[in-house]
Amino acid sequence: MAEKKAKIVGLKVEVNEPDFWQDSRKAQGVMKRLDSYQDTVGLWEGIEKEVNDLLEMANLIEESEDEKENKKLIKEIENKTKKITKQFLENEFQALMNQKYDDAGAIMAIHAGAGGVDAQDWAEMLLRMYLRYAENHRYKTNILHISKGEEAGIKSVTFEVSGPYVYGHLKTEAGVHRLVRLSPFNADHLRQTSFALVEVLPEISAEEDAIKINEDDLKIDTFRAGGAGGQHVNKTDSAVRITHLPTKIVAACQNERSQAQNKETALKILKSKLYKLQQEKEEEEKQRLRGEYTSAEWGNQIRSYVLHPYKMVKDHRTKAETNDVENVLDGKLDMFIEARLKMK
Repeated sequence: MAEKKAKIVGLKVEVNEPDFWQDSRKAQGVMKRLDSYQDTVGLWEGIEKEVNDLLEMANLIEESEDEKENKKLIKEIENKTKKITKQFLENEFQALMNQKYDDAGAIMAIHAGAGGVDAQDWAEMLLRMYLRYAENHRYKTNILHISKGEEAGIKSVTFEVSGPYVYGHLKTEAGVHRLVRLSPFNADHLRQTSFALVEVLPEISAEEDAIKINEDDLKIDTFRAGGAGGQHVNKTDSAVRITHLPTKIVAACQNERSQAQNKETALKILKSKLYKLQQEKEEEEKQRLRGEYTSAEWGNQIRSYVLHPYKMVKDHRTKAETNDVENVLDGKLDMFIEARLKMK
């Protein structure tokens, strides 16, 4: 908590600079981080104060001989303890999230793997699942780039999820997700296994100095955006694709209103990918390298979703499982995310 208080002091100094609002997008990002830190500190300081108040009430009971009054105090302590316990359990994971960017938003990408049209449909189902999860938690989402399948579903999608501690929670979802069902795209309605790869990156603003990028290392292409995105889509070459030549990492954005905004967002995605790559190299977690995908196929999945011949969702890392597949696909992911956080 002391670290977060120090960050609040530093951000307040930045906010009070005379030219703070000259770059409004950067300023909004700073204000968002400041609000997040203040909310977190306020939450835990509030819990601490209530616990101290309860201890004082308990001391009053020890000192008092008024049995009737003591019964009232005991009942009040019991009720307040239940309330504080519930509040603590709902927020306990925040106290464990002390890694850099755990309190930040996330940039997620979903890629259809082995399984053809079924895999592309599965990728779209996963997109809906995460959008519903975000909606359930009142997070904001924005689709940055999407590549539709020719027949159905999506080949890939990149989207951002904004809110407090989003990355700290959703980073547990990174990996291969496997679906087993009767294929709606097979004439014989046979059982089909499909795979999709989920990437989760911390949201790093284009202005942050976490990663230095040499302009000479970038190849920037513009193209005409396709799909949903407003009246500006399909009329100009506003979409931007940035390739980082040394690593071959690509970041693209098509859904902002101008080429300049798409470039800025693509650069933010690129910074996030490069930061994640750097971290993974340091931790020697080669299976999660952005430039060397874990193959999205049989045997590498972190979670299986079975719709036939029985219904079950099982996380292979934590062994958490449920038969309520429909609720999971509707964004009820907390049991899996919390199980993984407890394990880590």
